[in-house]
Amino acid sequence: MVNTKVSELKKYLSIKGSQELRNEILELFKLFPTVKEYYSAKLNPCSETELLEKYKKIVKNEFYPDRGFPKWRYSIAKKAITDFKRISRNSRDLADLMLAYVESGVDCTMEYGDIDENFYYNMETMYDKAAAYISKNNLEEKFRERCKKIMLRPSGVVGWGFSEALSETYDKYFAYLDI
Repeated sequence: MVNTKVSELKKYLSIKGSQELRNEILELFKLFPTVKEYYSAKLNPCSETELLEKYKKIVKNEFYPDRGFPKWRYSIAKKAITDFKRISRNSRDLADLMLAYVESGVDCTMEYGDIDENFYYNMETMYDKAAAYISKNNLEEKFRERCKKIMLRPSGVVGWGFSEALSETYDKYFAYLDI
């Protein structure tokens, strides 16, 4: 696949009239669900809640499918977060989705017991990314208690140093608020 540069796209678009540009956007809207979701969120802010729930369901399905045992396909859950990030400009909703990933993982390990090192690595990494994102966007007050619950829940129950890793991340981003 040839990588088209932004400059090439700009040149292509500059020769189009406004009606042709509208037609291009309409075609993209019809062909690509992600484009449709992007414009739905942009044109109707209320639809962002529906989109968030849709992507939460994708994430949670990897840990709690409707039938059978968890699949733990981290790539699918992470792709849902990445896709949502492209669609939504709401930093609170993105933080919410990232934390839903970790909460689902914590719930899963609490229910099924110790899993494997890769599982805990994925949970720790997402927890750190979520905490960093929350901090960067000044959302600590909104999410501190939820992050604290995530950190405390597996304490003393789950192995692999998982609780310790979550505690270190929590302390790094939120401990100053507990004083």
